[in-house]
Amino acid sequence: MIADLLKRLMSSEPEALPDADARLALTALLVRVARSDGAYDVAEIDRIDRICATRYGLTTEDARALRREAEDLEAEAPDTVRFTRSIKDAVPYEQRLAVIEALWQVALADGARDQEEDALLRLVSSLLGINDRDSALARQRVDPER
Repeated sequence: MIADLLKRLMSSEPEALPDADARLALTALLVRVARSDGAYDVAEIDRIDRICATRYGLTTEDARALRREAEDLEAEAPDTVRFTRSIKDAVPYEQRLAVIEALWQVALADGARDQEEDALLRLVSSLLGINDRDSALARQRVDPER
């Protein structure tokens, strides 16, 4: 299944993804951001699980299963630039904007802003077609203190 999803995402003309595949691809981005600083910790994993449960109406166990599958996809996905651009072409803007907010939640889950995570979020936002202002507003919604 992961190989098929990657093939569809990386085709020269990606089509809109079915909801289940879009969920998996977007969750893989959450995992990629969480792993970007070299410390994929329990706080980030728990945050990803909660985001998936809330955003997709999943049970706790189903959210964990989605995250585990997304971890596998993230490990096999190509570089962030190609992977994210492919998602941009296959996922509606509203879902991409919502994932930026979720990415900020994951990046800030450990209570610290990390330069690697910030840089990756700027890159991912741009590649997803989300401007800096919308990304900053998403971050402020997640963490109004910063």
